[in-house]
Amino acid sequence: MNPLDCDVLVAGGGPCGLVLANELGRRGIRTLLVDPKPSTAFNPQANATQARTMEHFRRLGFADEVRALGLPPDHPTDIAYFTRYTGHELARLSLPTAAEAVRQVRAMGGSWSAAELPHRVSQKFVEAVLRRHAEAHPGNDVRYGWKLVDFHDAGTHVDATVQPVDGGAPQAVQARYLVGADGPRSLVRGKLGIVWGGASGVRRDFMGGQMFAVYLRAPGFYEVLPHARAWMYVSVNAQRRAFMASVDGRSEFAFHAAVHEGEDAEAWTEADARRVFAEALGRELPVEVLSCGTWTAGHSLVAQSMQRGRVFIGGDAAHLFTPTGGLGYNTAVEDAVNLGWKLAAAVRGTAGPGLLPSYERERRPLALRNTAYARHFADSVGLFQARAELEEDSAAGAAARADAARHLEAHVRMEFNIPGVTFGGRYDGSPLIVPDGSTPPPDTANAYVPTACPGGRPPHAWLEDGRSLFDTFHAEWTLLALGPQPPATASFEAAAGELGLDLRVVRHADPALRALYEAPLALVRPDQIVAWRGAEASLAAAVLRQASGHA
Repeated sequence: MNPLDCDVLVAGGGPCGLVLANELGRRGIRTLLVDPKPSTAFNPQANATQARTMEHFRRLGFADEVRALGLPPDHPTDIAYFTRYTGHELARLSLPTAAEAVRQVRAMGGSWSAAELPHRVSQKFVEAVLRRHAEAHPGNDVRYGWKLVDFHDAGTHVDATVQPVDGGAPQAVQARYLVGADGPRSLVRGKLGIVWGGASGVRRDFMGGQMFAVYLRAPGFYEVLPHARAWMYVSVNAQRRAFMASVDGRSEFAFHAAVHEGEDAEAWTEADARRVFAEALGRELPVEVLSCGTWTAGHSLVAQSMQRGRVFIGGDAAHLFTPTGGLGYNTAVEDAVNLGWKLAAAVRGTAGPGLLPSYERERRPLALRNTAYARHFADSVGLFQARAELEEDSAAGAAARADAARHLEAHVRMEFNIPGVTFGGRYDGSPLIVPDGSTPPPDTANAYVPTACPGGRPPHAWLEDGRSLFDTFHAEWTLLALGPQPPATASFEAAAGELGLDLRVVRHADPALRALYEAPLALVRPDQIVAWRGAEASLAAAVLRQASGHA
């Protein structure tokens, strides 16, 4: 076989692989992506795109396209808890609709000072957008219906074999690098011999153990729902715990129910799917089952390594979540964002020897952090005991519902109002980050303090002309020069030229931005992370060398 030559071979066409293909494609890196599925996801899968992910989609140019998908623009995005969907409402967190999010984000400050707010949209819609944009880059070759069969790290490159899943002829591939974004049963991770660390098999009444997933169409649901519409509906009763996300705001839903000990959900039929849905709903309703199957909650696993030589892993191949907080998909996107610019620099020859190893140094601690948060959320909702008297029309029932309401009102805010989780991930201790002696704010789930302390997301602001500050950042390296009289920046520009770094100085005279960043100069990486800040540029060469992996 004549080998197909590319810079990066990506195994896996889910969110991690597709975002990586976009990051590489926009930088002109020749990328081959293979995925054994016939196309992007049919099932809804993840249903929440966090605000930081939406900011990355904005940077890549398609946040508005994603926000237009999923629920209608005026559909509520509330999370609501009920004994059954037609029973008693226990708790609710009201959140802005997609249309309101676009308007409200410009007036929000503090923890939610952001270019984008979260968006409730099923992964199946997001993947279609990601694929379309990935395929638009001329250097990308995106092949669904193809699988990675084997690979070998030859030291100077990776030799691999890919093949159509329908049994067509295998194709040899020679790539500079290989990325396994090939899911929890990753062939890449397995062949590298990388093992999981963390916890698995955690049992809870809910979100711990086997779950039964149904993608269904129920056009009559809103007619029988006696409550205000929501985006996510959670049933809390002694018979069947379940949650359900609206897919299109009209008739399609992603329904997930806890499977009890002794039940054989693997053998359940469409009739069982209708029965279990009726248990959560509280009545019979005509339902069209589009797909159904089982999955396991109770994972908080992180691979012991995310790189071996020229081979990397990311997404579900590198970390497995119980999906409370919606952190799995969003963590996978951040993996790709972090790795994309580094692989591009390595291909272009501008990466220092420490750049690619920094991927694991930076992303693995974040995977440990995020899986821990997800496990905490799962414990909060899953260990709560739904007693039989919750549904009683009695004084005991009213008292049980009041107790449940207190717990769930606190829980829903803890799990779904998480700016600290969303924006507060940091790369402290990374060899690429140049510390300035400051201490970042505490890492807490439900509060975020904007800070330009090196290692985290840059503080956001809306400019007088209506633009987001983030919209003014360069696609690669940005040196912010802030305030009416910022220091000279020529030494940074000269040092960037010597290292082959694409750096642009972006000037904003507003004193408020200088105060927000607590320094007149700040270096922002291509993945929009503050690498350094300071009062003058005399150490520019050393700063850029460290930030690009040369030091």
